[in-house]
Amino acid sequence: MSYEAQFAETVNLRGHDGDLIHAYIARPFGTGPYPGVVIIHHMPGWDEAHKEIARRFAHHGCVAILPNLHFREGKATPEENSASIRAAGGMPDDRTMGDVQGAIDHLRALPYLNGKVGVIGYCSGGRQAYLAACTLRGIDAVVVNYGGGVAAKPEELTPRQPKAPIDLTKDLQCPLLGLFGIEDTRPSPEDAKKTEEALKKHNKTYEFHTYENAGHAFFAVDRPQYRVHAATDGWNRVFAWFGKYLQTR
Repeated sequence: MSYEAQFAETVNLRGHDGDLIHAYIARPFGTGPYPGVVIIHHMPGWDEAHKEIARRFAHHGCVAILPNLHFREGKATPEENSASIRAAGGMPDDRTMGDVQGAIDHLRALPYLNGKVGVIGYCSGGRQAYLAACTLRGIDAVVVNYGGGVAAKPEELTPRQPKAPIDLTKDLQCPLLGLFGIEDTRPSPEDAKKTEEALKKHNKTYEFHTYENAGHAFFAVDRPQYRVHAATDGWNRVFAWFGKYLQTR
């Protein structure tokens, strides 16, 4: 058997407006070069489950970075930070995109990166991944996992989240994979259909897959919504997608 090892740690990176924030990074223990993946965590926060996701990507040969998008809240736990964010009206898009761009730039400065970077997000992070793929630089592929609010109605917009990402689809810069549960309500199957229509309209490269007997958060192994059939197939599709678009030839 070949030798396997990985390295993981908390690092600092420059995010929105040059703020110094925490991020968790995991990578194979070697010289590479490896593709990079930015993980955008869900609204419950920068938690253990998402750090495990980073290590899973490292096991599969990627350098994964998970920026703490709730870092400025300064509370003791992810749950407390999440509650503070919710009370304030959600994550502000400009700050979130600044932090995600900082994570992309951090990966691109690493000597063992192969020059390719993907972005993946879950729940609210799925919406933010879609937004990032339409507005940020340096993204080669994106995965949107049940991103609620991509197709937000005008009355659902707020000063913190002033645009529906679907309205920026014409600016999408990379191939997009979307994974959904048929029982989800945000995004609902109708929301996913609207998003797919926008991608078709603008001739974007994409794939959508919707799972039966699955709703929101079906990837979340630590939550009741976990669905093994959807998560197992979903992971296979994620690795195939990034394998196709992030590997150098």
